[in-house]
Amino acid sequence: MKMPVELKPALLGAMGGAIALAILGFTWGGWTTAGNAATQANQRASEAVVKALAPICADNFRRDQESVARLDELKKVSSWQQASFIEKGGWAKMPGAQAVDSTMSRACATLILDDKVAGKN
Repeated sequence: MKMPVELKPALLGAMGGAIALAILGFTWGGWTTAGNAATQANQRASEAVVKALAPICADNFRRDQESVARLDELKKVSSWQQASFIEKGGWAKMPGAQAVDSTMSRACATLILDDKVAGKN
C-alpha cells in the first residue's frame, strides 16, 4: 500500500508529540508507573505501622521495673546501636509478630529518648 506524501510528516509529528508528552508527563506531570505506585504505597503503609507501634514499644519500655537504669544505658549506647538495644530488651516485640522491625525499634528509641517518655520515668 502506498502512503500519501502528506501523511508521513503528520505521522512523524504525532509520534514526536507522543514521545514529548510522555517525557513531560513522567518528569513534571506527576505520572507514575504501577510498580512505582506500589512501592510508594508499601513505604507509606510501613511508615503508618511504625507510627502506630513505636508508642506501644516506648510504653513497654516505660513500664519496665528497671526503666530508669535502662534509660541511662540507652543514653550511653551509640545511636547506631539503640535499635538493637531496644530489640534485645524485648520492648519492641509485638504480640503475634514473628520478627521485630528495625525501623520501628529506631522510632521507639527516639520516642524513649524524647522528654515525652524519658520525663515520665
